Amino acid sequence: MNRIGPVVVVSLALALQGCATVALTLATAGVGIGMEAGVEHTLNGIVYKTFTASTNELRFATLKSFDRLGMPVTNDGKSEDGWKLTATASNRTIDVDFQSLTEQTTRMRVVANTGAIFFKDASTATEIINQTAQILADQQNAAKAKTKRKEPT
Repeated sequence: MNRIGPVVVVSLALALQGCATVALTLATAGVGIGMEAGVEHTLNGIVYKTFTASTNELRFATLKSFDRLGMPVTNDGKSEDGWKLTATASNRTIDVDFQSLTEQTTRMRVVANTGAIFFKDASTATEIINQTAQILADQQNAAKAKTKRKEPT
């Protein structure tokens, strides 16, 4: 009987250890949704988002994001699927691919490689998408405000 007690305690501890993780995930599910809404993360650290913007508009917003973040651009050119940008930052190579879905819809794929073959920096990739989304929203709002000022009332 004395041996069964520790086995039961260890078994219960192992069986219930995931409960805290599940509860924490559910408790924080709605936190920080703002800018990351619609950002898709893969298990291997690649981040995607589809924007309502042309490839060219999204490309220029991304170039401004790289400038804002202090990441020098090392490649800016056409690719098989659309357009590709590459930038660098502190032992990282950031690859951004743009795929035109329609004239006004573009899918953005960001991979921040950390130098090691299998390791990606998903948080940096997400921040690049968030900064690009903010710049694009600011540009679209400025264009709307400019159009409203020109309309007669």
